[in-house]
Amino acid sequence: MPITELLEKNARSCPDDIALVEINPELMEKTRENWREFELIEPAPEAPHRKEMSWRAFDERANQLANLLLQRGVKKGDKVAILLMNCLEWLPIYFGVLKTGALAVPFNYRYTTDEIDYCLQLAEADGILFGPEFVDRLAPLCTRKEAKEMKFTFFVGEGTPDFAESYDELVGQSSVCAPAVELHDDDLAAIYFSSGTTGFPKAILHAHRALMHACKTEQAHHGQTKEDVFLCIPPLYHTGAKMHWFGSLLAGGRSVLLKGVKPEWIMDTVSKEKCSIVWLLVPWAQDLLDAIESGRIALSDYAIDSWRLMHIGAQPVPPSLIKRWKKVFPSHQYDTNYGLSESIGPGCVHLGVDNIHKVGAIGKAGYGWQTKIVDAERNPVAQGQVGELAVKGPGVMLGYYKDEKATKESLADGWLYTGDMAEEDEDGFIYLVDRKKDVIITGGENLYPVQIEDYLRKNEHISDAAVIGLPDARLGEIAAAIVQVKEGHTLSEEEFNAFCAGLPRYKRPRRVIFAHVPRNATGKIEKPKLRELYGAKDVVAQQNEITEVH
Repeated sequence: MPITELLEKNARSCPDDIALVEINPELMEKTRENWREFELIEPAPEAPHRKEMSWRAFDERANQLANLLLQRGVKKGDKVAILLMNCLEWLPIYFGVLKTGALAVPFNYRYTTDEIDYCLQLAEADGILFGPEFVDRLAPLCTRKEAKEMKFTFFVGEGTPDFAESYDELVGQSSVCAPAVELHDDDLAAIYFSSGTTGFPKAILHAHRALMHACKTEQAHHGQTKEDVFLCIPPLYHTGAKMHWFGSLLAGGRSVLLKGVKPEWIMDTVSKEKCSIVWLLVPWAQDLLDAIESGRIALSDYAIDSWRLMHIGAQPVPPSLIKRWKKVFPSHQYDTNYGLSESIGPGCVHLGVDNIHKVGAIGKAGYGWQTKIVDAERNPVAQGQVGELAVKGPGVMLGYYKDEKATKESLADGWLYTGDMAEEDEDGFIYLVDRKKDVIITGGENLYPVQIEDYLRKNEHISDAAVIGLPDARLGEIAAAIVQVKEGHTLSEEEFNAFCAGLPRYKRPRRVIFAHVPRNATGKIEKPKLRELYGAKDVVAQQNEITEVH
């Protein structure tokens, strides 16, 4: 069935139960001198930093938007862009678009004006809803002829700019009744954009069937019930955050949208909202552990008995991080999820909460999924050999919109070829080795940066690390490590090289650059940015500038 029916079911069966809570700790800090001094034994809806929405209000708001869009001429198969930071209106807007039969097209909030322009054109967007953070980026585009020909440009927030209409004013005038639009499993539902880590993003096309399978996969893996409270911190434009939330949608459980990633904010929200499931990205988990281990955060200050599961996805997870986590939170279940926007987000491969002894693996095929590892000719490799990971299941994309060439390169006989290099151990668990395009070939040897990065992060002075290939006249490429040193620590080049002696000689980085490791909104290391920054420069000269970080 179409995913919109799940929302309608919850609105009927538990209309007054809270579906969504928005927490804005920055607003809290503006109104209180000290976050920690503001005590809430139970959530207080009237608090200035907290908003909530029931399942009935959620469904009615989605209906209001759907009816407004239909009045503006939006029809089945049209595309509606969404450019918003996480907020209480995000998901009702998403479902409002789906209820019209149009395709929801979420945009990365980090897009520049040029990237927004590119994605609007590629998706052939018929309209856009956007928030106040994006006025300056959209203004140059909305004065153009083709932008004026869009069916609507709605601004979500206060202080509507001249080139848009107020969503808040218009949506409240629409009917709260469900629109008379018939939807089917095979109808087109959404276009998601690839993360763009290898260039301009591609438009990924999905049907309602894929969204529904994401709901079932997530609940099968993590057992969400109506009593669970899901803490969502990652951006909702990304398939990962939204598809993990789909498990709560299926169960009719409460979800909390936290607008901030400070460790204190995460702990306080878990405590006060009684969150039971928390999905983190690697940097946030590291920051939280650092804050606890340094004594900046005392666990005794928080009521966190409700927290049962921490899971991580969207990027390779260092085994050392999870070992640290289990020392601090020994009672927590842990799971890691592997997925792509092309495979509708979470869980085409997942570790499973019972397999903590296999930390380091991404796991086995998820609920309803198949996997295989293949060579360059797409023939299965022997167990233990490195090859490209391919997945097959109901959540595989229909293809890349308006890109037949890329679709043919990635899809064949229902299999999605992920571009990720992996290997399978004797127990059938899959280990991610690296991106196919990130493999470094040095002197004829293949180096997989993720393996080296995992080793480097074991160093107590290293906060984060990235390994990239740099041109070399003799070897073709050499491995260069960009190393981010923990705050308050020092690490010299000599100390770094001594630590790397624990690696096989051919895996040791030939260059080290002490600098910040950039990550995108979903936690992935921005390696194209690093290659651009360091690949065309004299790395030795760069190294001489910074030999020690304080």
